Amino acid sequence: MKVLVVKTSSMGDVIHTLPALTDAAEALPGIVFDWVVEEAFHEVPAWHPSVRKVIPVAIRRWRKAPLKALSSGEWGRYRTALAAERYDAVIDAQGLLKSTLLATRLAKGKRFGMDRASAREPAAALFYDRGIVVPKGIHAVDRTRRLFAGALGYTMPEGRGRYGIEVPTSAVADGAPYLVFLHGTTRHDKHWPELYWAELIALAVAQGFGIKLVWGNAAEQARAERLASAGPMVEVLPRSSLTTIAQVLSQAAGIVSVDTGLSHLAAALGRPNVVLFGPTDPGLVGGYGERQVCLEARHFQPSGRDVDPAIFAPLTPEIVLSTLDRLLKSEEAR
Repeated sequence: MKVLVVKTSSMGDVIHTLPALTDAAEALPGIVFDWVVEEAFHEVPAWHPSVRKVIPVAIRRWRKAPLKALSSGEWGRYRTALAAERYDAVIDAQGLLKSTLLATRLAKGKRFGMDRASAREPAAALFYDRGIVVPKGIHAVDRTRRLFAGALGYTMPEGRGRYGIEVPTSAVADGAPYLVFLHGTTRHDKHWPELYWAELIALAVAQGFGIKLVWGNAAEQARAERLASAGPMVEVLPRSSLTTIAQVLSQAAGIVSVDTGLSHLAAALGRPNVVLFGPTDPGLVGGYGERQVCLEARHFQPSGRDVDPAIFAPLTPEIVLSTLDRLLKSEEAR
């Protein structure tokens, strides 16, 4: 059975789709998937053993320069690659008009997606041959698992889904334990205050941990370099591929992260991860998997600290480190 998956972005959403493939592979032996995904995230689907082919798309870039995409032949090559196969099913897990117009409707095969009441953009359901009813008040991973089960005709397994990824191994450390702090995210109000990161680094270094900081743009690099001024135990990693970052995360003793795509990668790898939430709801998009602890700032008493963004003031470095310590001790006891 050949299935085309349309899930283009964002990184967290792409990662959230992986357990649905694991379910399907166990229910339908021999099933293979091709996957349409934004070029920036093309490495992620390839980590799943049931993915046969990744078809990169550049919707974000093409929207900025549509004439260039047409004149360069890039759009034509993409359409040719998309139409090269007839699929037993085309599953639009994105649920947006852009995904239906630029991918789903161009593919050959019976098209499935969430129905009007379930999709993120109800009009997208007009392009499907069959809409699947999926409850909205459950985690994004389980919503996608239900979509695949309904589209492909099997019962979704009970219990928590498994990502099932296989990231190429690589030695990235000398054996000394280290923590990775994932400090970058897209929205200002989702950023844990830089002052708190600096204090957490000082506390963790005092416990003997090395700290690795990753970044994805100039602002994140500048923040990482400021935080690294704490001393030689703090390392700013060079800009890296997602596979390299996954290798770094997979060997970390523990991770502290904000609500960001790389946090979901840590969850997919099953690493001990404390995730810090301010304005967003972890019940719907929080760390999904083993060894994930979500801390919501609103659940803690006011600290009186004057930080930006103020929503995170109650979630102090001492709370975060004590939570991480408990998580690491439970990991040692496993």
